[in-house]
Amino acid sequence: MVMQLSGGWMFRRRASRVVTLLALCLVVTTAAAAERVRELASFAGVRDNQLVGYGLVVGLDSTGDQTTQAPFTSQSLTNMLSQLGVTVPPGTNLQLRNVAAVMVTADLPPFSRPGQRLDVVVSSIANARSLRGGTLLMTPLKGADGDTYAIAQGNMLVGGAGAQAGGSSVQINQQASGRIPNGALVEREVPLNLGGNGGVLELQLNDADFGTVQRMVTAINSEFGRSVAYARNGRVIALDGPMDSNEQVNFMARVENVQVTPMDAPARVVLNARTGSVVMNSAVTLRQAAVAHGNLSIMINTQFGVSQPAPFGQGETVVVPNTDIDIEQQEAFLQIVEGAQLNEVVNALNALGATPQDLMTILEALKAAGSLRAELEVI
Repeated sequence: MVMQLSGGWMFRRRASRVVTLLALCLVVTTAAAAERVRELASFAGVRDNQLVGYGLVVGLDSTGDQTTQAPFTSQSLTNMLSQLGVTVPPGTNLQLRNVAAVMVTADLPPFSRPGQRLDVVVSSIANARSLRGGTLLMTPLKGADGDTYAIAQGNMLVGGAGAQAGGSSVQINQQASGRIPNGALVEREVPLNLGGNGGVLELQLNDADFGTVQRMVTAINSEFGRSVAYARNGRVIALDGPMDSNEQVNFMARVENVQVTPMDAPARVVLNARTGSVVMNSAVTLRQAAVAHGNLSIMINTQFGVSQPAPFGQGETVVVPNTDIDIEQQEAFLQIVEGAQLNEVVNALNALGATPQDLMTILEALKAAGSLRAELEVI
């Protein structure tokens, strides 16, 4: 009896240690959920600017545009040659198989200065079969205001490859587009005046949430020991920053490294109608509901027979189709679905034995019935 009591005491002691370790793990997990401000928000004005331009790619191995179907390619080449002092006689039919018209895109990072390099993406806009081995000629890249901010030029890097012969062809990846690393040179900077309104900076959250804004304001004020952050709405936070540029950079860096625990995301179910994918987060719950699901299948089977006329008759041999249509419906019984946690919701939905496409319809019906406690988003 003494041995049993001692063993029970040892068991309770070990169980107490396990519970303590689990509690510590939960505390560590909660602390690890905190994120830096830079992961949740960004300063207003500190963003990329998109650039686009129209240009020509030359040096292709007879894989360029067919000018009869893309006349703007020969027109663009004629205009470019005229600027270089070469006059093409009017009415000349240029058969250019080594030239392709392309669109060039790039992202201009914030604080970019003239002379810095950018990566560009080159994409064919006509019927060129491949841009492999081509060279992009000098192409101005313009912003939304129509001003030129960069100039792109260089040899293209195309990841795809292909070959054709004797009416057969093979292709790997995409050949009508490519990249030019460091292919653009910045010619003009985008003006950015941070803190121009008396040193006030704006911090914009990636996702609007009043709870996260309140926590972020509290964390930033605690970091500085005074009130420097003020919430304007569920997305924007105003910051009283310094006027000096060096102190302003230090202030922004300190703000970005503040640790904040964001609010949990709202319950949401995302349905992809094209692929049949169903994704739900951990906040999704199901109130008790009864669901009946059965598949309806229609099978059509056609067999062809031959009808021949009698000997020495005047008839003709004809093919007679014989079609059988069978409709089957699986038995379906009402099943109770309910779940307060994600794994319970998954198990309840899997018990219905529905395909992903059927599951979308069931989730919509559960939402309409008030059982699915989540937002439905179709992409």
